[in-house]
Amino acid sequence: MTTATRTSRRTVWVAIRAMIVFTLLVGVAYPLAITGVGQLAFPTQANGSMRASGAGAPVGSALIGQQFLTAAGDPDPSFFQPRPSAAGDGYDGAASSGSNLGPENPELVGAIAERKRAVATLNGVPESRVPADAVTASSSGLDPHISEAYAAIQVDRVAEARGLDRAAVTQLVTDHTQGPDLGFLGESRVNVLELNLALEQMRG
Repeated sequence: MTTATRTSRRTVWVAIRAMIVFTLLVGVAYPLAITGVGQLAFPTQANGSMRASGAGAPVGSALIGQQFLTAAGDPDPSFFQPRPSAAGDGYDGAASSGSNLGPENPELVGAIAERKRAVATLNGVPESRVPADAVTASSSGLDPHISEAYAAIQVDRVAEARGLDRAAVTQLVTDHTQGPDLGFLGESRVNVLELNLALEQMRG
């Protein structure tokens, strides 16, 4: 066996050993360590920020929006409603996206006008009070939040549907309003799922 052959075989063997070691370190040990730290330090976030009903059954994630509909497929008047979603049939995590329609696209303009009429009718308010997030989808199609303004126009409808005092429902919205991140990034917002779960607890 020549010196060149021995050197070549030694190089290949070193490369194989290095691949095995780094595969175990980076592909096995590191992910296990990070998963363990996540489960110990941030168990809720590591498991998808799932939320449960009063009975303890998971009903959704605080990170992904969902629709609240009647058996007939209409918006349920006893729940706060989310913003529209262009992800699949609505809040489909496997089809996350916006509509990709330009602001002057006739299809988008028509859809916004139709949504504005529907939201105004559902909540018994003039169309001028319907905020932008009530008629436009987010870029991901999965946004779980609505604006304070959109939550505010839904208070009367939800309170009436549930037989609750309007002031109590308004206070519930206030309690579940999150301020801008770090105090200045973004705007105040309300997580729809968490707000609706609080409503269910009030009824309970």
